[in-house]
Amino acid sequence: MTDRKTELAENLARVEERIASACAAAGRKPADVTLIVVTKTYPASDVRLLHGLGVRHVAENRDQDAAPKAAACADLDLTWHFVGQLQTNKVRSVASYADMVQSIDRVKLIGSLSTAAVRAGRELGCLIQVALDAESGERGERGGVAPDGIAELAALVEQAPGLRLGGLMTVAPLAGEYAGRQRAAFERLLEFSSRLRADHPAANMVSAGMSADLEEAVAAGATHVRVGTAVLGVRPRLG
Repeated sequence: MTDRKTELAENLARVEERIASACAAAGRKPADVTLIVVTKTYPASDVRLLHGLGVRHVAENRDQDAAPKAAACADLDLTWHFVGQLQTNKVRSVASYADMVQSIDRVKLIGSLSTAAVRAGRELGCLIQVALDAESGERGERGGVAPDGIAELAALVEQAPGLRLGGLMTVAPLAGEYAGRQRAAFERLLEFSSRLRADHPAANMVSAGMSADLEEAVAAGATHVRVGTAVLGVRPRLG
């Protein structure tokens, strides 16, 4: 366990240095960028070690992994982010532990989350996931709503009991005009964020960038980066 803590500490320090360097290059303060460590496929023991190293934001993308892990770490002061595509039959479970759901991409999901949040007596932060590879009315290959659907979903989240509109999230697309152009993709997301904040001033969170492209996200203005492999190592294969 001591070796694992040392490994995580060294990896975390490298990621934090990358964020600091990217902020310096962009004329930003490191404190303005929040690191979310994506702990999917890794055990609750790693989450505990990360907490001991100062991490306060963790993310999961599968409820079947996240729910027991969140329960095992319920005594820790952590903010849990759900970042995967969310099926409505998992909403009640996710609403019991997630503080922020970053993958809002359809109307039906908003209604289900609202009902579950009210039932659980909780308020869930919500990010609209934007698919930069989706045509109007479609969803992206990796989830997300087409850009022209942002306003409708944002208005519905704002009105839904138990939900709070936090901002926008995207995953760099693998196809379309932004494929391989992460900086341009993230800058486009920031444009959508600016428009969103005109109507919803408090929705100022912009979640973008992962292990391979966090510098591009910071340069574009992201407020949160989601980093897994660079902190935890290459993920084990799922059985």
